[in-house]
Amino acid sequence: MGSLFRSEEVCLAQLFLHSASAYSCVSELGERGLLEFRDLNPHVSAFQRRFVGEVRRCEEMEKTFTFLQQELQGAGRVLGPCTENPPAPVAREALRVQEQSEQLARELREVSRNRAALRGRLQDLRQYLHVLREGQRLTSMPGPPGSPTSSRAFSEHEPLLDPSVQHHLDRKIK
Repeated sequence: MGSLFRSEEVCLAQLFLHSASAYSCVSELGERGLLEFRDLNPHVSAFQRRFVGEVRRCEEMEKTFTFLQQELQGAGRVLGPCTENPPAPVAREALRVQEQSEQLARELREVSRNRAALRGRLQDLRQYLHVLREGQRLTSMPGPPGSPTSSRAFSEHEPLLDPSVQHHLDRKIK
């Protein structure tokens, strides 16, 4: 056992893996948490690396999951922390998870756009309703207090225009 100021003994090793088995070997070693990976080619840019496609795919999935998590939090749903470290999925499973998460994100963006459009349309319709009610109030003859044509609250199920003034709608202003 190491002391407080000194780490445990370590060993530097270099592994050469066949590309077909590299994913499963590296994921298994990484899940054990007993080793550290070093970049032996620090001078090579990220775009020149052999597995840049897989790294980009993981970054895109991270962005998608972050978006989904933010939308869930915005809706009042909070995800609890993961109790255990899940194993790395096999390559096919990772592709399936990526496709499903991207599909969910696309659908959620579409729902959000539709919701915003519906809210805007509802606001417009409320304004039109207010204009129609004010127009009806101004064009209807004021009756004696307590009569049906005096000021009163309108319900959503009543006609917007008073039936007694509907015959004036056909007239044109010249």
